[in-house]
Amino acid sequence: MLITLIQKEMMHHILSVRFVALLLMCLLLVPLTLHINYGNYRQNLVDYQEAIKRANIEEAEVNPNSPPEPEQEVSKLFLKPTPLSVFANGLENVLPSYLGMTRNGITQGPDALIASPLSYLLGHLDFLFVIGTVFSLLALLFTFDAVAGEREAGTLRITLANALPRDLFLWSKLIGGYLVFVVPFLVSFIFGLLLIVWQGFPLGASDIFPRVLSLTLVSLLYIAVFFAIGTVISIYLDSAKTALIVAFTVWVFAVLITPRVGFLAAKLITPTRTPQSIYMEKTAMREDFNATLEKEKMKIMSQLEWDEMTDEMGRRITLIIPGGKNAEKIAEHMGPLEEEYRLKFQNHSDKLDRDYKRETERQEQIGETLSRMTPTSSLIYLATNLTQTGKGKRSDYLQAGNRYWDRLDTDVFSKISDHTYNEHHHAGVKITQPSLLETTPLGETFRRSVVDVLLLWCFAVVLTTVAFLKFFRTDI
Repeated sequence: MLITLIQKEMMHHILSVRFVALLLMCLLLVPLTLHINYGNYRQNLVDYQEAIKRANIEEAEVNPNSPPEPEQEVSKLFLKPTPLSVFANGLENVLPSYLGMTRNGITQGPDALIASPLSYLLGHLDFLFVIGTVFSLLALLFTFDAVAGEREAGTLRITLANALPRDLFLWSKLIGGYLVFVVPFLVSFIFGLLLIVWQGFPLGASDIFPRVLSLTLVSLLYIAVFFAIGTVISIYLDSAKTALIVAFTVWVFAVLITPRVGFLAAKLITPTRTPQSIYMEKTAMREDFNATLEKEKMKIMSQLEWDEMTDEMGRRITLIIPGGKNAEKIAEHMGPLEEEYRLKFQNHSDKLDRDYKRETERQEQIGETLSRMTPTSSLIYLATNLTQTGKGKRSDYLQAGNRYWDRLDTDVFSKISDHTYNEHHHAGVKITQPSLLETTPLGETFRRSVVDVLLLWCFAVVLTTVAFLKFFRTDI
């Protein structure tokens, strides 16, 4: 009996205008977005490779006797685009294109939006947007009148009068509509995958295929959540027109408003400083330390006896002979002071970084928590982690930059002095490019996203349970 009811429900949807709209959406949007975004990825990859080539040609050699300026970038850690950005662009275009290593700390290069700001003014179209925004609305349009429409037409009472269990009736509505919905989606998705594979997308790679499969399953689960939402609305309301209005209102708040309001509220609750302000504070602190050291140097020089001579214009000038007794005395007094101030700068710089990181993490955590009131936010966090374009990629990128700077600080920056008193010839230090950013394993990705996976399942299970409980108690 259940199979018969499912077939009847499927035929009802297939013969409707909604199915035609769904079919057109799937055949046009899914392959087209995959094709366009794969072209963007290939262009980004070419730009990345050219930047690496230029960086290798411009490899610097730092000489402690002629050190670079504190704000000069001596090396760069470039962000390599990921092929999975084809499905979800995420933070790919807003992360800095490189992290510059300077003696004052890490600077950030321009993001990809600098090159094409107008195209992003209207929003970015990718597979994640199609699933999260378009298909969620279509899922509600498929279910808003599942029960309300039949109640309004009077067919619900006739159907249940034939000793048909209510659970079978509701399951047929959910399963039949869901199958009609996901089959065109899967067919168009497979066609889109074949299209980009033909263009060179490495779908068969060991780290890519499992992620694409996981992304597909997550998308199906997300669609099921909105099927459950639409069914609940249809059961609670008697009029199909009212159910349509309510369903659209729920979609607007769940998909468009609530995910953004969460982070706006977090900025008001816990405001933070900007990265530029932190960098400028470090620069000012280093300049103050250098000025203090210069004063100490002049103070020591005034207490020493110097050889003098007269220049061509009759002016008396002081001779500072490299390697002389006075130069050695200056170095003897200034050496410990320089080390003391270097440690002070490093400690204060580390404290600024820790405080800023703690402030931003707290603000972000509050924003994430508030935004997770809707399934759309969980889908976005989970999908961008699977495609390596989300919070995890940003965290790994910035941590790799910090590790690289620490290595340079140990090997190079800590050996540089802004005040040289003795003529010691030190060999230059070769600055080589850092290693590539490591890929996070799929298991670690799911560990980071366990909250979002559980939330999507909870939304689906709880909403389906609410639908059945309400339908069982409804007076037909």
